Amino acid sequence: MNPKRCAACRYLRRRCPKDCVFSPYFPPNNPEKFACVHRIYGAGNVSKMLQQLPVQTRAEVVESLCFEATCRIEDPVYGCVGIISLLQTQIQKTENLLARTQAEIAVAQTKHSQNQHSEFM
Repeated sequence: MNPKRCAACRYLRRRCPKDCVFSPYFPPNNPEKFACVHRIYGAGNVSKMLQQLPVQTRAEVVESLCFEATCRIEDPVYGCVGIISLLQTQIQKTENLLARTQAEIAVAQTKHSQNQHSEFM
């Protein structure tokens, strides 16, 4: 096999043209990255998507597709939505804990100021 082929062309068992839309984003040393994306979205769909996007946004889109594909493979039912839901729950719990802690601090400061005020009288 030609070591200069990108992971996508190697996976698809084809020559890697000079203007390959996959080669900047799927290097030959990381074939799992393309395999996940191909399994979920298909090479043709990813190719069409990348060709329709401006070059400066393609790298971020590929990273997003890889993340979403990996999540979907790990959790076929919820995918990345499961992770987002879990993180939102953690944020809510942390915000509640922060509010309680801020309330306790306010009460402690009020008691402290009342104690200082009563000492001066």
